[in-house]
Formats: sequence, structure tokens, C-alpha cells
Amino acid sequence: MATDPAVNPAAYIREHIRTVPDWPAPGVMFRDITPLLSSPRVFRVLIDQFVHRYFDARPDAVAGLDARGFIIGSVLAYELGVGFVPIRKKGKLPFTTVEETYELEYGSATVEMHTDAVKPGDRVVLIDDLIATGGTMMAGMKLLQRLGATVIEGAAIVDLPELGGSNKLRAAGLQLFTLVDFEGH
Repeated sequence: MATDPAVNPAAYIREHIRTVPDWPAPGVMFRDITPLLSSPRVFRVLIDQFVHRYFDARPDAVAGLDARGFIIGSVLAYELGVGFVPIRKKGKLPFTTVEETYELEYGSATVEMHTDAVKPGDRVVLIDDLIATGGTMMAGMKLLQRLGATVIEGAAIVDLPELGGSNKLRAAGLQLFTLVDFEGH
């Protein structure tokens, strides 16, 4: 029997996340959020969880991490009536940028944002689809802070706690909000 989204929205959302074994590499259990997006009802339940969280303590902006953070973040910003800030992979933004490089399992990556995307003192929610090792969210937080913004919370649909990212982010002083977590396989 399916979970009633009014009674337990997190369980309802979790039921609609597809697990793809051995992708993109053997042994990886990929948590695919695209089924959350393809159903209008599930997508609304998902977005409403974030809207209700931030409605009263409304941030000045929502920053989304490339690329799935754009989907959730832009809709959340629209619903809250605030601006949206894209934090993109290096080389994708046309104006003056600030960048942050972070380590991946094999190599590194760089994200950047426009230097005028936030103002000093802006209160920002930083959002992505999931937290794995925490590198992308940490880099996004550093970019926002470098420009004088306060990241009031990092948010994601999924936390993969065994990969250590959420602990690393909390240790760096970032408050986190996630809807579901997946431990192990």
C-alpha cells in the first residue's frame, strides 16, 4: 500500500526515488530523483516540503547547485518570492565570476557564480538534489560566504550519510535539512 503524502511526506518521496544498481560504476547504488519530477503530485509534495520549511523564515535568495539543484532551487525561489542564484560548473557563466575548486574521489572540480549574485548580508538557502561527499555544497557555501552572504541552511532531497558529506558540512558550521537518507545498499 502506498504511503499517504499528507501523513508521511518523506516516506512518500522516498518511495518515488529510483535506485539504479551499478551506475555509473559497479557497486554504486545511484539514487535517481527523476521520478520525483515526472509526477505532478509527487513533485508538488516534494517542493511543498521545502516551501513550508522556509516560508516564515524567508531567505533573501535560494542558491542552487549545478544541475539538479537548479530544478528544486528555482521552483523554491519562485514559490517563496525571492531570487535564484545558479552556482554553475566552471566556464558556464558569462559575467565576472568567483570560483571554488573542490576535491572529487578522482581529481577535482570547480564551481563558480557571478560576483553580483548576492549582496553582503543576504540570507541564502543553498540547495542540491543530494549530499554525498559534501564537496559541491561546501564549495557553494564558500562562494556565497566569500561574497558576504550568510548561508542559513544547506538543503537536499537525499542524504547519503555513509559517504560522510553531511558530517563534514555540519563540522564546517552548515546547518542541514534533508528529506530522506539512504544507508548502504
